[in-house]
Amino acid sequence: MSDHVRAHIARAAWSLVRRAESWRTGRRPLLAHGPLFGVPAGAGGPGALRPVALTVDDGPDPRWTPRLLDVLDAHGVRATFFVVGERAGRHPDLLRRVLAAGHTIGNHTYSHPQPFAALSPALIQEEIRRTQRVVFDETGFTPALFRAPAGGWSRTVLGAARDQGLVSVDWSVDPKDWRSPPTARIVRTVLSARRGDIVLCHDGGGDRSRTVAALDTALGRLRRGGTVFTVL
Repeated sequence: MSDHVRAHIARAAWSLVRRAESWRTGRRPLLAHGPLFGVPAGAGGPGALRPVALTVDDGPDPRWTPRLLDVLDAHGVRATFFVVGERAGRHPDLLRRVLAAGHTIGNHTYSHPQPFAALSPALIQEEIRRTQRVVFDETGFTPALFRAPAGGWSRTVLGAARDQGLVSVDWSVDPKDWRSPPTARIVRTVLSARRGDIVLCHDGGGDRSRTVAALDTALGRLRRGGTVFTVL
């Protein structure tokens, strides 16, 4: 069996896990060493309702990241930015702005290769390690979280993240904004977020004007409805 076939099988298996996780109220991982699919219990403090986590992938981008940061600031929402190391190295000022605004940074590999699980173990390790180094060198901050491109999980990928002291993070609400669907569709999906959900959006990899507009609308409605957000 080729590496690409194994990668596609692994991706399909994790897709099933994602769907199963979305049906479970407890959000306990189905597999002991799998990625995090929901906000951990107790994240909002003792006795608090579990918050929602907004995560943002594929940046930083000099056009869209600043606009998204302005939207988040306007609504008082803090997010987790999973950055691509290659782009982070080109725009270190944006890394520093993300952290200064109270957001946090996770590792989203150095070059965003796909299918990620098809890479050799050595290349998987290096993709993760290089981004750790870039973020630390530019900001002094060491990411504690990792997300595989396109959710390309496998035992090797999860093991590589653990070996570097990282917690792997997936998601439970996905508006597929990377496809640039209509703004209203992104809004509807984000508004479906419930306590403990991890929402996936993007600030890099293409035109993210619809994502920025959709989040401006959806975050306002969620906040007015009492939704609390947290960084992971």
